[in-house]
Amino acid sequence: MSDKNALIQPDRGQKAVSIHLVDKDGLEKFVKGLAVPQRAALEANRFDGSAGEYAIIPDGDGWSVVAGVADTAALSTWCMAKLAEKLPAGTYRRVGGEPGAALFGWITGQYSFDRYKSEAEDEGPRVLLTGEPAQIDALTAEAEAVMLVRDLVNTPAEDMGPAQLEAEAEALHKAFRAEIRVTRGDVLERDFPMVHAVGRAAGRSHAPRMIELEWGDPKHPRIAVIGKGVCFDSGGLDVKPSAGMLLMKKDMGGAAHALALARLIMSANLPVRLHMLVPAVENAISGNSFRPGDVLRSRAGISVEIGNTDAEGRLILGDALTRAGEDKPELMIDFATLTGAARVAVGPDLPALFTREDATADALLAAGKAVDDPCWRLPLHEGYREYLKSDVADINNAGSSGFAGASTAALFLDRFVPKGIDWAHFDTFAWRPTAKPGRPKGGDALGLRAAWHMLKGRYG
Repeated sequence: MSDKNALIQPDRGQKAVSIHLVDKDGLEKFVKGLAVPQRAALEANRFDGSAGEYAIIPDGDGWSVVAGVADTAALSTWCMAKLAEKLPAGTYRRVGGEPGAALFGWITGQYSFDRYKSEAEDEGPRVLLTGEPAQIDALTAEAEAVMLVRDLVNTPAEDMGPAQLEAEAEALHKAFRAEIRVTRGDVLERDFPMVHAVGRAAGRSHAPRMIELEWGDPKHPRIAVIGKGVCFDSGGLDVKPSAGMLLMKKDMGGAAHALALARLIMSANLPVRLHMLVPAVENAISGNSFRPGDVLRSRAGISVEIGNTDAEGRLILGDALTRAGEDKPELMIDFATLTGAARVAVGPDLPALFTREDATADALLAAGKAVDDPCWRLPLHEGYREYLKSDVADINNAGSSGFAGASTAALFLDRFVPKGIDWAHFDTFAWRPTAKPGRPKGGDALGLRAAWHMLKGRYG
């Protein structure tokens, strides 16, 4: 990846290649103002002003860029991202206006994950100038948070186990002078029994743990951010088929979101008392794996019958949500790559959102729409609680009906969040199966910016 800190710079009149953004409504007027060779270049490129198209035209002794966008008066996050990916290295300036929201996509459009490649493919940075330098730090911080999620999710499980998630939390602890607490071994088994049960079959190097980070003035409103940290999910004894296991390095995507959101909160010095929790495990298979039919005790004292060992994420989150609720935060947000049912319902682009409070859902949906990080609300329908009934325990971890899998999983989590606490749950995919401008194939942050902008609106 290019030096992300240099990709947006204040416009001080330095030499730069011009970028002309046009939409279909304004194309005819724009073309009339061009010289004959420039018109010919547009015609040769069959440029018609469609969003995502661009053409290089002669400009004096050099060249400039003409790019189509949906609406020049309301630029989207991603409308210039393709230019950031495709143009030659150099410095660029939008003519006739500011890039605005497109600055974010300009940065993320230059992301690449090349940790394991012998030769980097990056040709050099594409720098975009802006006359609004006050936006640079905030947008760069958001872009860095998104790219942190991408890096963590893209890293294979051998190099991104529970210990590596702990190292990421340790880095935040050092950078922001946060308090850190990591629970392992016998104490984990006693205090977070479901986390221990899910992770106990893993090898010593991937041993389970509960990672907690606290930061901020205790007088400020207390919030909790929780992320599912299943660093690899074999399915346990209910083993996944090979095709289902192929992307399971991304099953710690919720933890990646939690770490990135914590970093945004602390770097912006948001006036909150933050409690971040990441239950980190590998759902492996060995002689001491937890079994279908086992009954696990939980930190909350709720007994859980195991209907399926592949429904493990909700188990570790149950203990984490219980711990977070003990300090009575006014808001809890969790991120988890929890169910395939959510993907069937809303596809890969939209995190499924569950909340107890309508106002919180409305705020998250509005924030996501405003920054092109949309999510979609699904129901916490009381009538589906019966799907989680157990004949031998307080609750079963796998729904019995085959219907409403995402809602059933969310209702399982809801059982471990104390009553009266405002709670939001993102069932996110954390992955892009196909590339889009500014969003390459692979790990990605889905719901992160929505949550961050909601928090800024509420507490900033």
